[in-house]
Amino acid sequence: MLEKMEERFDAEAVINEFESLSRDAGTVQRETLRKILDENGGTEYLQRWGLNGRTDPDSFKNCVPIVSHCDLEPYIQRIADGNSPCCLTGKPITTISLSSGTTQGKPKFVPFNDELMESTMQIYKTSFAYRNRQLAFDYGDCVVTIYFYREYPIGNGKALQFIYSSKQFKTKGGLAAGTATTNVYRNAQFKKTMRAMQTPCCSPDEVIFGPDFHQSLYCHLLCGLIFRDDVQVVSSTFAHSIVHAFRTFEQVWEELVTDIREGTLSSRITVPLIRTAMSKLLVPNPQLADTIYRNISGLSNWYGLIQELFPNTKYIYGIMTGSMEPYLKKMRHYAGELPLLSADYGASEGWIGANVNPKLTPEMATFAVLPNIGYFEFIPLREDLNHQGQEAKPIGLTDVKISEEYEILVTNFAGLYRYRLGDVVKVKGFHNSTPELQFICRRNLLLTINIDKNTEKDLQLAVEAAAELLAGEKLEVVDFTSRVDLSTDPGHYVVFWEISGDPQDELLQECCNCLDRSFVDAGYMSSRKVRAIGALELRIVRKGTFHKILDHYVGLGAAVSQFKTPRCVGPTNDTVLQILSVNAVRSYFSTAF
Repeated sequence: MLEKMEERFDAEAVINEFESLSRDAGTVQRETLRKILDENGGTEYLQRWGLNGRTDPDSFKNCVPIVSHCDLEPYIQRIADGNSPCCLTGKPITTISLSSGTTQGKPKFVPFNDELMESTMQIYKTSFAYRNRQLAFDYGDCVVTIYFYREYPIGNGKALQFIYSSKQFKTKGGLAAGTATTNVYRNAQFKKTMRAMQTPCCSPDEVIFGPDFHQSLYCHLLCGLIFRDDVQVVSSTFAHSIVHAFRTFEQVWEELVTDIREGTLSSRITVPLIRTAMSKLLVPNPQLADTIYRNISGLSNWYGLIQELFPNTKYIYGIMTGSMEPYLKKMRHYAGELPLLSADYGASEGWIGANVNPKLTPEMATFAVLPNIGYFEFIPLREDLNHQGQEAKPIGLTDVKISEEYEILVTNFAGLYRYRLGDVVKVKGFHNSTPELQFICRRNLLLTINIDKNTEKDLQLAVEAAAELLAGEKLEVVDFTSRVDLSTDPGHYVVFWEISGDPQDELLQECCNCLDRSFVDAGYMSSRKVRAIGALELRIVRKGTFHKILDHYVGLGAAVSQFKTPRCVGPTNDTVLQILSVNAVRSYFSTAF
């Protein structure tokens, strides 16, 4: 009983802590920078820049340069090789995180340490506290609880979490290396926090850490069905994983029902550890099998599937911003009336902010910066502030202005100093004195040939506009990506679509023209009109093509729950280009200009 009391999650205490931190974010930021520099000022990297023990923001900005990952890569590689474990941080780095690799085509090495794990748990707890916020009055033996968010509070339930651990390996220097999510899931703090928040994963560890994600996914679904009445949250790191899971469910649901009816596990599961773990959960349950079969048979085109399968689910949770937005339409289809709540804002390099406004839709989600988990700077992106190709000077956390856009610089306890995260954010407001940020896009250009500048967001908007033409035929774009083709003169954009059905050529030609017209960047439109950029090409790929791309990245060591479809495939990403090329079945060129 004492152990249970110690583990009990105190939402109000977490909220009070965040409210206190956010009231004077400027002071907290200065103190956070001082701590980082006190701990790491003696490192080879920081000594190189002549801080000489100074820890104030002005000295830090004047001495230490702004860097990207390639600038720190030699240091991180030395850490991984065991040559200089303390060249970036005062305490030795013992773990390396790998990014998904979908942005640059290959994974990046990023330092991971206990401080980064602590900030991860602080983010999780903060956003959970606001989702689950409640006010309890204690009247002697009676506790009366009033919920501020009546549909969100959960307790004494389980989470159906589509989470997967990639293989960990040892670097040359003996450090454990794995994806950022793998490092989190394998940490004892993660399980302890999930238990305290009363949302333990309904799948056993053998499923989460299984070597074959196809088998793990099947068993996640099976565990969810076994514990269907206990499931209160359906989640994954990214929205893509949730959509992928229920697309898979459409294909295997009858097999899952059979497993439940007979109490035996499908022969498709061949990993001995997974089979042993699942056999402890499976018993013949014809009544449950009949209920699931009946509920699914009553659905129309799978609408409301999640709600029917897991009747006590309060919400669906995961990162749904940025490159995940294209999956929201399908998510809402599966969710029915269940709310979609966007998870917090961060990257493999570290966390930025928590979603403390859970009632906002994913498209409008904002993230309040936690001022004690790192030191943050913001480069203004207003054109009038950038002179003769020179970037505007970065400003502090509390100096940002509402409605302005910025690129974020991160300094944290894991050895990143004035690090370009590469994200563009807009300030939507303030929570006390800490800004609430909306993710806009990655700053690096996706598509550019001449004077055109089109980002991931521009591509997404163009695809959404063109995909509307398919709706009348009850078809949808399953996934998409793009590339710049410079083998033609002039060069042109190529957009790849995987579609749920088989539309007529005339409709796809219309979609192609709409795509071309929907890139409204002035540089693109003027270049198209004078034929400095060639006609946009729409290529249709076979069903399952994007699954092959997923398999490719998983084979490189990426975790499925960390996977993001690359929205622009670079010229050096030979394998993905080859997958797209050999699976292209139809091609259309725009006649819009």
